[in-house]
Amino acid sequence: MEKFDVAVVGMGALGSATAYHLARRGVRTIAFEQFELGHVRGASHDTSRIIRTSYGSPEYVRLARSSYRDWAELEATTGEQLTVITGGLVFIPSDGPFAASHFADSLTEVGIPYELLTPTEVRERWPQFRLPDGVETIWTPDSGIVHAARSVAALQMHARVGGADIRDRTPVLALDPTGDGVIVRTTKGDVLADKVVVTADAWTNTLLEPLGAAIPLITMQEQVTYFKPDDAAPFDRDRFPVWIWEDTSCFYGFPTYGEPTIKAARDRSDNLMTPDERTFVPSPELLAQLTEFMGATIPASGEPLRTVTCQYAITPDRNFVIGPLPEHPDILVGLGAGHAFKFTPTIGRILAELAVDGETGDDISTFSVATASHPAGGVGF
Repeated sequence: MEKFDVAVVGMGALGSATAYHLARRGVRTIAFEQFELGHVRGASHDTSRIIRTSYGSPEYVRLARSSYRDWAELEATTGEQLTVITGGLVFIPSDGPFAASHFADSLTEVGIPYELLTPTEVRERWPQFRLPDGVETIWTPDSGIVHAARSVAALQMHARVGGADIRDRTPVLALDPTGDGVIVRTTKGDVLADKVVVTADAWTNTLLEPLGAAIPLITMQEQVTYFKPDDAAPFDRDRFPVWIWEDTSCFYGFPTYGEPTIKAARDRSDNLMTPDERTFVPSPELLAQLTEFMGATIPASGEPLRTVTCQYAITPDRNFVIGPLPEHPDILVGLGAGHAFKFTPTIGRILAELAVDGETGDDISTFSVATASHPAGGVGF
């Protein structure tokens, strides 16, 4: 049986980042992906994702601050520009379930610059938005965009350059902990690894349930829509920021990025389905809801041009899960709960450190497997 130091299961964003960091450290690494690399069945494809430090919880702000350093290091290592800073707005209706003060307090605690704006101030600086009264806005100049598909491809390529053995189209059937490590059983043979990192997102519990270690997960099909404004110039990334609407229904969007369209979506639409049940067909009802919101909030956004589906696998409180299984400490889990792409290189680095060193310098106490199994409180999107 082939022997490796670490096996990574699932080569989306988090798994690719883990393999990259392991390979950079010279760790004998094997990584498995059940589909082709860069596939569209999960949550790591398409183009843009928001990067930001603007969270309402200081533990996320600190982790996001680390992620900016890790993105910069990845760009320096690969020679690719993967991120673009646009600034970002978080709109928070005062009668909604979220509070602007939580964002302000968290950013202040960590020392991240921000401004608290009124609807009038937003309209004066960004007339593309039409905000009702009673909406508080957090402006963070460090927010921006990261290219999703290019980032994952860069991580995979440089993991291979570092010596990682990446095997796509190789489903993992089971994990079998032994006294000598963990046997990874695949459709193309078994391997033995000292440690296994499971970054399988919606498929995670397929491997954890037989071990009696399932994590509460809610899976759903989500969708993003590209709108084509009549005049794209006002939505250029030098004039229009990334934005998030934090309310009972949360929405988010982007400036133009590589084409004269603006992308927007609802976060967590609860279009519930398992990976096996996915239709890949956008919901007309969700598209109509988003189109109505865009028409009211960004009147010049234009008509929908195309809609792309993706998959969410979220924990009940939307917290990440990062760390070893208490029952099987040689198996580690990395779950992003539908909002982790901005943290990709950092979560990958942390998982690599946990697999090799048994510890990390980042505070991940909020994200333990034990906490995920007994959720309390929420972080929001």
